[in-house]
Amino acid sequence: MTIDTEFFAEHGFLLVPGVLSPKKLRAAQAETDRVVQAAAGVEDHDAVYDLEASHKPSAPRVRRIKTPHLHFPAFEELVRDAEVTDPVAALIGENIRLYGGKINIKAAGYGAPVEWHQDWAFYPHTNDDVLTVTILLDDMDADNGSLGIMAGSHKGPIFDHHADGSFCGALDLADNELDFSQAAQMTGKAGDMLIFHSRAVHGSPANRSNRQRRLMIWEMTATDAWPLAGLRDGYEEFQRWVIRGEGGLVPRLEDVPVRMPYPLATHGGSIYENQRGMVRQYFEHVGAAGG
Repeated sequence: MTIDTEFFAEHGFLLVPGVLSPKKLRAAQAETDRVVQAAAGVEDHDAVYDLEASHKPSAPRVRRIKTPHLHFPAFEELVRDAEVTDPVAALIGENIRLYGGKINIKAAGYGAPVEWHQDWAFYPHTNDDVLTVTILLDDMDADNGSLGIMAGSHKGPIFDHHADGSFCGALDLADNELDFSQAAQMTGKAGDMLIFHSRAVHGSPANRSNRQRRLMIWEMTATDAWPLAGLRDGYEEFQRWVIRGEGGLVPRLEDVPVRMPYPLATHGGSIYENQRGMVRQYFEHVGAAGG
């Protein structure tokens, strides 16, 4: 497998076709379906589920499965698979830590949008060998809520993600000169991997199609990138999630732009909740989901 490191360095994203074998893809899809169906009976957001506003226990509507690697062994096994980590190692080296993960689900006809943001704004590190590594569980195109990325934005500033004095997890549309209509639209087939830099500005509209769009998302870093806000789950857990190579005790410090995500968001929880605090929205919210 050839990884175009020069393209990634220039544009801040890279699509790697066919990373998951058909067998592994089917297994990941089936496990995701099983977890979603298990949300029947769940009343509100919890440690596993982030729910659409229109969710009912009798008719589950899940917009995110949180930290699936912590709750379901099949997902931990997958994220440690060399087929998954090989492309990442080509970009940031052999020593890789999993910082977090989720599965975002844009259900057919109402799946919630995610406003423009930079992942780096949520968890700045001592250096920016910090990637967002996604695996398409469904074909992704413009109709079912494809991800848009502002090419080259990973080399620019960290934009303000605050509203009314608190972190809101989204860019202030009035405080930048980005032309979002020029965003590169990420399309691909189920089983493909999309990698983008944590500083890259990205977002996605609601799903207006009759097809769901599920995206497995892993936050991976070089092991010498340490989070500036501290070790949220303690040192042992931090080292447990070295998924390739070795950890260490010497952070690599680089001159990278940083804005800390404080004061904390008025609406705590996932990015969907954080972004309720923003003043202006770019994407239209459709259907009964309300978000």
